Amino acid sequence: MRADITERLLRGLYSALLVVLAPVTVYHLIWRGFRQSAYLLRWDERYGIYRAPAETTPVWVHAVSVGEVNAAAPLINALLARDPARRLLVTTITPTGSERVRALWGQRVEHVYLPYDLSGAVRRFLRHFRPQIGLIVETELWPNLLFCCRDAGVPTMIVNARLSARSLRGYRVLRPLVGRALRTVKRVATQSADDGKRFVKLGARRETVVDTGNLKFDITPDEAKITALRDEFRRHAGVRPVWIAASTHPDEEAAVVDIHRQLRARWPDLLLIWAPRHPERFRGAMQLAVEAGWRVATRALTTWPDSGDNVFVLDTLGELGLFFACADVAFVGGSLQDIGGHNLLEPAAVGTPVVTGPHLQNFTDIARQLERAGALRIGADADAVRAHIAALLEDPQARRAMGEAGRALVVSGRGTLARTLALIEPDLPAPDTKTARTLRSAPSSL
Repeated sequence: MRADITERLLRGLYSALLVVLAPVTVYHLIWRGFRQSAYLLRWDERYGIYRAPAETTPVWVHAVSVGEVNAAAPLINALLARDPARRLLVTTITPTGSERVRALWGQRVEHVYLPYDLSGAVRRFLRHFRPQIGLIVETELWPNLLFCCRDAGVPTMIVNARLSARSLRGYRVLRPLVGRALRTVKRVATQSADDGKRFVKLGARRETVVDTGNLKFDITPDEAKITALRDEFRRHAGVRPVWIAASTHPDEEAAVVDIHRQLRARWPDLLLIWAPRHPERFRGAMQLAVEAGWRVATRALTTWPDSGDNVFVLDTLGELGLFFACADVAFVGGSLQDIGGHNLLEPAAVGTPVVTGPHLQNFTDIARQLERAGALRIGADADAVRAHIAALLEDPQARRAMGEAGRALVVSGRGTLARTLALIEPDLPAPDTKTARTLRSAPSSL
């Protein structure tokens, strides 16, 4: 689809607005930098300015932050296995996303921050890396990014695509522009049929939308690593009841403290593993627990909780999936506060029963599947969440049944990765066999 007069007008107005608001991005980075110092670094990347020489990076994957990076991990691993000689470019927006990319792949992939959606910045980004295909994870609908990719001849696909009813309503003002941008996308591989319908309603061409399922089902837990960590955890913490409050947001923190206080009245030796969603809240969660009169350990400072600790703050990145396996019950946050929920499959995949609040609009389909399978309990408010956790702590048989149901559902849901790869395969660059042969024939340095 080529640009027409209407598109030029809409893009001109949108781009002019972004230019006017550009100074706000600086204030935003400074404000975020007070809370997380990494936001004060690498500003040049956010405006499409690079110090290293330009280098072609044929496959580009964009994942906003930690959750999207984790979701994309099976796909990125498969792309690396397909063509080990060729580096991939992975972009994120947040520093925590950047840290997760480095933790998973180190120097095997290139990483920069995706530039702001300013036409000049996006064009500089595309000229510098010269991708041959762009794979955008979940819901990143930046009009200038999509239009500039089309203009540069870079086919784009949205994989593991998700669009909630609320997000669809949120695009109401920009729908004429976003709809046109969506029509430049070659494929939209959605998590569910409902997501597909919403993408079509927003403007995607119906024939480009395919329901491939959710890539999160294809995240396979490392059983050996999980068993080793769980055994070590229990060796330090002792044999006692444990619950985890995962991916909590600031407005949920008081509820977590209150739930733990009430549960400890019934189980005095109960241990809470607390994993706030954002790193800037690690210290705040620890302080709240100390103010509640509890003895607190943290992953970064003490490594493990001991038998006298009441709260263990998980203040590291990338380990949440492992620590779900250390808990008898998991509460997944972003669901008591009106955020829309977070990944419910991580605890289910390791056999831990899941409890959430009512706000699950970002994970409606997964929540429905888990609840139908008997692997999820949803509380209408904090009191109901506490009651569900208490009931499960009381009933080992119910915990076991929920855990087995969650594992079975995750296993049965796998296959999205294969469907996604089949969908994008025709547009992937051919493997760099010449470099691969050179690497294989080079003498070993070991």
